[in-house]
Amino acid sequence: MERHYAMLIFLIGAGSFGFNPFFVKLSYAGGWTLSEIIDMQIIIALIVLWIVGIFAMYRHRWAVRKLTAKSVLNIMAVGGFTGLTSVLYYGAMAYLPASLAIVMLFQFVWVGMIYEWIFDRRKPSLKTILSVILTLIGVYFAAGLVSGKALDFPMIGFLLGLGAAFSYSAFIFTSGRVSVDIPATVRTPIIATGAGIVIFVIFPPIFTIKDALGSDLWLYAAALGFTALILPPFLFAISAPNLSPSLATILGAIELPVAVIVSNLGLSEHVTGWQWFGIILILFSIMVGEVNIFKKSSSQNLKRDILKNK
Repeated sequence: MERHYAMLIFLIGAGSFGFNPFFVKLSYAGGWTLSEIIDMQIIIALIVLWIVGIFAMYRHRWAVRKLTAKSVLNIMAVGGFTGLTSVLYYGAMAYLPASLAIVMLFQFVWVGMIYEWIFDRRKPSLKTILSVILTLIGVYFAAGLVSGKALDFPMIGFLLGLGAAFSYSAFIFTSGRVSVDIPATVRTPIIATGAGIVIFVIFPPIFTIKDALGSDLWLYAAALGFTALILPPFLFAISAPNLSPSLATILGAIELPVAVIVSNLGLSEHVTGWQWFGIILILFSIMVGEVNIFKKSSSQNLKRDILKNK
């Protein structure tokens, strides 16, 4: 896959995550609990993805034969991070405004750099350190700390949001490394299965499908399932193998402005000028830390074009 197509596909997947706060807040406003919302969401996602997956597995029989018990477990582990992210992120939104919960989730920017340092033995450069400092300053403003707004909300909300950042970063970090030679249409239902196992362990489904379908819960759950567990994992599975983890971090930044704008317009959440400043500073910090990627990739593309023309 051409790199620019992979970037576009990843952007669409990351941007779709930005709509999650809108549907989660609507679900809470409708009187539904976290367990009901997230259980119904994963049930719908599993049904849709496995319907598509069965046809994909028939078409790509070679990929099915290539799967081993170990590789399936590894793919499911990747999905486990997705499920955990949903639990923690949605939980944070039970205590925080959507625009603040997304800021906490966005700490995955510097968490991803820590993962690269630990697992890839890649020490952070001065640019990376500067990027982290700017990110933390941006969080100070974006979270409303400058006005004392954040002090009005329970600490548990911030801890859940930070936990979501760690699990989301782990998902991005691993999604481009596990069984990347297996088609996305085959991998995605397995990823969703891993997410479902984690979710059902934390929140065993105790409601009946009949009761859920007779209410508006399934509408919220279907929207959440599509924007969180169907579209993003599928698009990430297609595009992430063609991108570096650092570049994926940059592209994932699109989720922040999308979520804040949707929360502001759709939920009428007031976002102050200082908060917008913090959000812009976070986006800028990402570019500061990763701008060298574009230079490197451009030189690589130039070398490739020269070799092609020889």
